[in-house]
Amino acid sequence: MIEARNITKSFGELAVLRDFSIKITRGERIAMVGPNGAGKTTLVNMLIGAIPPDTGSVKLGTGLVQAVFDQNRAALDLDTSLWESLTQDGELGVSGKNDQIMVRGQPRHVVGYLKDFLFDEAQARGPVRALSGGEKARLLLARLLARESNLLVLDEPTNDLDVETLDLLQEVLDDYDGTVILVSHDRDFLDRVATTTIAMQGDGQAVAYAGGWSDYQAQRQTPAGVAKPVKIKQKSAAAPKSKAGPSSGLSYVEEHRLKELPGVMARLEAEIAKLEAYLADPDLFSTSPAKFAKASAGLLERQGKLAAAEEDWLDLEERASA
Repeated sequence: MIEARNITKSFGELAVLRDFSIKITRGERIAMVGPNGAGKTTLVNMLIGAIPPDTGSVKLGTGLVQAVFDQNRAALDLDTSLWESLTQDGELGVSGKNDQIMVRGQPRHVVGYLKDFLFDEAQARGPVRALSGGEKARLLLARLLARESNLLVLDEPTNDLDVETLDLLQEVLDDYDGTVILVSHDRDFLDRVATTTIAMQGDGQAVAYAGGWSDYQAQRQTPAGVAKPVKIKQKSAAAPKSKAGPSSGLSYVEEHRLKELPGVMARLEAEIAKLEAYLADPDLFSTSPAKFAKASAGLLERQGKLAAAEEDWLDLEERASA
């Protein structure tokens, strides 16, 4: 799909990227991580041919068709309805009755397609301006995934997302048969989605690691000279728990995990509270059974993750204090 060879990029005296090479094949999920200003978006733009490298080369595969998810949702016209946002998209085929669009080569009724992205019929005729941040993200995903693309580019896709939309995003990426390049700071999301993580620290170096965030954290501790090959995972899965180390102390990775866990638990507790409040609506089951089922499953999943995180924290804290 994409092959970059020895590419570099500088802005004045600031070296954003030095001598980076990668070959991206169909079906991979490539994640860019690093602090703000490290050059993640610049690297993405070079890989998709939006900007040229200073030196080196980027070769795009024949027939590459891109769909770009903009974190600012700039592609959405706030003054149109959701229906119009789909049917007036110049890149989507529209039937003569204006109630159907072509979704990846297949005709779909607009309302039915919007329901796949958790919108009801009343919202279909409502204005885009009235949507929340998460709902706008869902609409933009609906537009992008309808197109005949084989490369999906996501720049901070999890910003402003509610729990429903975050789960939906993971589902559609699992079902998407093309390649995905994404920039995100959401470590849990990266663990669930990414097959390769490219780490950038702002010093011009970019290093590719197999797997998601937890895999990257583990691999970066590998002693110098020990290679870690980049492999494609067909379906991402949660990183396995670290086996208990010696009682005399914790490894570097375990110490990092211990420091990270309070934030993980706080985020899970907030998501659980949000889901519990959502499910407290007495009319939800009768009016939106699909949403009720999805939220219930999401609640059980997060409760399980919270219990596992608390168990990890207790174990690591006890061994650290020993």
